[in-house]
Amino acid sequence: MLNVFRSKPKYMSVRREEPEPRKELPDNLWTRCEQCGQMRYTKELEKEQFVCRCGHHFRLSAVQRLSITADEGSFAPFTPLFAADPLNFPGYPEKLQAAREATGMDDAVLIGEAAVEGMPLVLGIIDFGFIGGSMGSVVGEQLTRGFELAVEKRLPVVIFSGGGGGARMHEGIFSLMQMAKTAQAVGKHSRAGLLFVSVLTHPTMGGVYASFASLGDIILAEPGALIGFAGPRIVEETTRQKLPPGFQTAEFALEHGMIDMIVKRPQMRATLARLLKYHRRRVKK
Repeated sequence: MLNVFRSKPKYMSVRREEPEPRKELPDNLWTRCEQCGQMRYTKELEKEQFVCRCGHHFRLSAVQRLSITADEGSFAPFTPLFAADPLNFPGYPEKLQAAREATGMDDAVLIGEAAVEGMPLVLGIIDFGFIGGSMGSVVGEQLTRGFELAVEKRLPVVIFSGGGGGARMHEGIFSLMQMAKTAQAVGKHSRAGLLFVSVLTHPTMGGVYASFASLGDIILAEPGALIGFAGPRIVEETTRQKLPPGFQTAEFALEHGMIDMIVKRPQMRATLARLLKYHRRRVKK
């Protein structure tokens, strides 16, 4: 009877080991193309200047654009300027700070003196990542200073626009004034007989397009870039008309004479260098 309460003999012991922690893949290892839906290895995509095999041009940051456009070590940025909050717009200071931390920029434009294949110029690049690339007082002032410096030093200007936000509503009339201000600066530069090349990237809309971006002596665009004042959805809802296919794309703009050329990203640097060399010969004469 006592044997009933005895424990059974142990034939083997099993030691449980803690499972190894699962290795998480980095978030930026793969990138999905918005056009074809394919997953692309980000490092491979970077080597191709973020142009998918299907032809889709991914949006670039200002720093990425600078690295594939200007000669290495040639860029000398302007003194930083910081936006004020003239309207005490709720949440605007926090939005500015978040944009600065996300992009590493002071505001939506990166601008300074640079060179492209040895050709000196003033180079400006608008970063969509900074509040949609919208134009506030800082962007307008920096661009104006860029054109004024270019007049002083007899330099051409190249600006990559990519502002889907247009004029920045958080600054009200101070933002809208930058449209006239930058247009006047372009006019002064033009009257000096100097070249302004405007490069439209996706998207270039609103007050950015309706001011300096549409005033280039030569207007280039990347394939598929959305270009215009109001977006297609707003235009369609306002006019209550069905828009034609491809409305407001770079291809549509080229067909209707609004831009001069569509240039794929891998050819953009060489195209700019060629235009700058033509201009340099003209200025020397």
